[in-house]
Amino acid sequence: MTSQPFAGLPRRDFLKATASAGLAAFLPAAGRSASLAGNSRATLIADENRREGALDWQLSRVRLTKPGGIRAFGIEGYCSRQSVLAGESLDIFVSTNPASRFKIEIFRNGYYGGRGARLMTTLGPFQGSTQPEPSMGAKRLVECAWSRTATIKIPSDWPSGVYLGRLTTLPQAAHEPYWQSYVVFIVRDTRRADILLQCSDHTWQAYNKWPEETSLYTDPRGAHARGVAVSFDRPYGKFPQIYENPQSIGSGEWLCLEFPLAYWLEQHGYDVTYCSNSDCIDPEQVARCKAFLSVGHDEYWDPRQYKAVESAIAGGVNVLWLGANAVFGVSPLLPATDGRPNRVIERVGHYAGLTDEEVNRARRVLTDDFVRAGPDESRIIGARTIIPFNGGGDWICTRPDHWIFAETGMKQGEGIPGLVGWEHHGAPAELPGLEVVAEGLVWSGQTTARYTATIFPGPRQNFVFNAATIFWCQGLSSPPGHMLPWSHNSRPAGPDPRVQQISHNLLRRAIGDA
Repeated sequence: MTSQPFAGLPRRDFLKATASAGLAAFLPAAGRSASLAGNSRATLIADENRREGALDWQLSRVRLTKPGGIRAFGIEGYCSRQSVLAGESLDIFVSTNPASRFKIEIFRNGYYGGRGARLMTTLGPFQGSTQPEPSMGAKRLVECAWSRTATIKIPSDWPSGVYLGRLTTLPQAAHEPYWQSYVVFIVRDTRRADILLQCSDHTWQAYNKWPEETSLYTDPRGAHARGVAVSFDRPYGKFPQIYENPQSIGSGEWLCLEFPLAYWLEQHGYDVTYCSNSDCIDPEQVARCKAFLSVGHDEYWDPRQYKAVESAIAGGVNVLWLGANAVFGVSPLLPATDGRPNRVIERVGHYAGLTDEEVNRARRVLTDDFVRAGPDESRIIGARTIIPFNGGGDWICTRPDHWIFAETGMKQGEGIPGLVGWEHHGAPAELPGLEVVAEGLVWSGQTTARYTATIFPGPRQNFVFNAATIFWCQGLSSPPGHMLPWSHNSRPAGPDPRVQQISHNLLRRAIGDA
């Protein structure tokens, strides 16, 4: 772990750049805006959302294989890659049980006049078969080796976004039911957009129990054991935490925790592009946009992602952590057994923010196999995961005079009910100019902990904001296909104009429109 606040930036220069004034006095990053001026009013996303949205894109016939289970009855599948560029090919693998005909409808999620998705194409019909159950290998790794069902070359006019493939069986007789689930993939691009939304798909996969009890949390040694790996070569089961939401099966945590942000961004015409966690091991991916957004539950990071974001902050990118429990599990990307790159993540430890006392407490509660294996995450976030991990509470304003609260009307001590949970950030970092803009308590049973939302200045008139709650996006919108979570006897209340205005203030400052 380096002793410098940012890689490549001497500490003396960093202090000179930030000590003269608080972040409230910062102006938009004029130099950076000028360099991207030709793209700062890009209309790609606005034009896309003028297209007709789909009336029918959600799952309407879902059955689990058993009560309380996580697998989809009848049909399930996965894709060959987490993300893909236009012009590249994507393979889709599907299993039906019993064997049956089916189709794949591919939708792009967005605003689309409030409908939430647009139908891009329909593939099939195909004759399905029951594909083999994978066995468990070393490090509890479960990888499917299914026969390919379909290959699609991504058309050049498909914009970056999150795409859902709805799998639907086609009954032979009118009295027979059909069954559905999703596959999910990301179309990325390389353009210099205002905003980069990084999907938290490493964490989707870390918690994925498909086929049964095979997540990073089901090792008999304990929930945070090292040397456990999971593969992207398998379907996403039903999200196993804080929701009873089988209608999202196959989509990871996207519809539950991240789609409300994308829906809201596209509703308001922001110039946004999308990528997966795995794309951000490349520093150029992060540096190409004015604002980098980490969303929802972004717990598992390859160390190369950390370095890429650290470098981006040093280079002037604004970073918004619109989630919590971020950058906690050190999880390098590894190749699949057959050599295809970036298809496996392995937990090797946690990032170094926890204190010795917290580490010892974690070992007593979770597993003895709990070690630091990376740098201090609070250096790029502003705060970090603390122990206890869980809880729920209100998001309470502590700096109503700060520019992020402009036009919200919020007063000192005013809270947004239920917005903090089910995990959070606390323990603000010791960084020059860092300010705590919201703080309070979360409750988990009789246990309490303190969360802190923070903001600190970067070295080039940029900033880093930490919302300190996984539920921030729940306060932005409640689009079709989404439902509010419930955790630790509390829940967010849904869209809130104060959360929306704070987000506008942050994004407009980040992209140079403030």
